[in-house]
Amino acid sequence: MTESRDTGAAGAVAPPRAGALRALLALALLVPAASLGTAIGLVWGPGTPLGKALFFAGKAWLVMFPAVWWLRVERGRPSLSPPRLGGFRVAALLGVLQSAVVLGVYGLAGGSLVDAGRVQAMVERAGLGDWRVYLAGALYWIAVNSVLEEYVWRWFVFRQCEALAGARAGVALAAGLFTVHHIVALQVYFSWPVTVLGAAGVFAGGVVWSWCYARYRSVWPGWLSHAIVDVAVFAVGAVIIFG
Repeated sequence: MTESRDTGAAGAVAPPRAGALRALLALALLVPAASLGTAIGLVWGPGTPLGKALFFAGKAWLVMFPAVWWLRVERGRPSLSPPRLGGFRVAALLGVLQSAVVLGVYGLAGGSLVDAGRVQAMVERAGLGDWRVYLAGALYWIAVNSVLEEYVWRWFVFRQCEALAGARAGVALAAGLFTVHHIVALQVYFSWPVTVLGAAGVFAGGVVWSWCYARYRSVWPGWLSHAIVDVAVFAVGAVIIFG
């Protein structure tokens, strides 16, 4: 992660067309490969050695490629994305509001839409059927995976989308790519109506968190909002799985 700046090699400002083409190439190299690994691991080859290998290869690519691209292509410097502009209060409020929507939608319609038996079977297959393992997984997703997603999808993907289309359109474009990546996993666990509803929620979250990065130029406000929402999501998951 790093401070945001639209520069080319050696710190020189990249021409607009060159910057856009470079951003398009970065997205083309990152997003399809990561989504393909998820599709092979969860849909086309679940449980197989090849499926597992390609799933983890996709995850490794998703994490490593942005850093390599930033250091070698954009010639940037490592950074912990310091939150110099603040934004934590706004982000926390947005996280609470999003969580209220998640809990409210599930409370109103989740019981009739979600096939609990299917979800429980998939969770057992993934090794998360024990509540202690589920809790450990939830803590990892809330504390670690959410940071990685902000690093990939906001710090890296949003910046490339911003270079292509500007900040406002870049927010929507980055959220759309974030959503497509998650649809692959959603449809494994849920019916298509629930997948569509979940995708709408993922897109809304992607818009909020991309906006947080666009506004505050740090991954940490968006991460706080993201983590709060993940708590609500895993709480709903616990109700579905364990009753």
